[in-house]
Amino acid sequence: MSKHRFVIVLCLAACPPALIQAQGPAPELPAAPITPKVKTACMECHDSGIIVQQRLDKKTWGKEVDKMTKWGALVEAQDRDAVIDYLSTNFPADKAPAAPQYRAPASPKPAKSGKKK
Repeated sequence: MSKHRFVIVLCLAACPPALIQAQGPAPELPAAPITPKVKTACMECHDSGIIVQQRLDKKTWGKEVDKMTKWGALVEAQDRDAVIDYLSTNFPADKAPAAPQYRAPASPKPAKSGKKK
């Protein structure tokens, strides 16, 4: 077995299967006329879960959109303000973040000792 293959197998073995399979479906973004463009801009690189967990004010969302645009996000100049409005309205700083979209693995049940009390 090659060294790289061994490392991959080792990494997969170290990660419990329950954690790999426990992820639920990604949450839907709130519907709005700009939603398809937000999905195109953000979800080329990110799962929607990362978006719905963010809580930023409008100014900070603007900085985030500008940063992501510089990194390659597809936001047309005429859509920039609408994208920022959408994000700051649906994911504002004063609203609690969405709960993580995963299920924790079940706790192992204690082994029965076979002794009667």
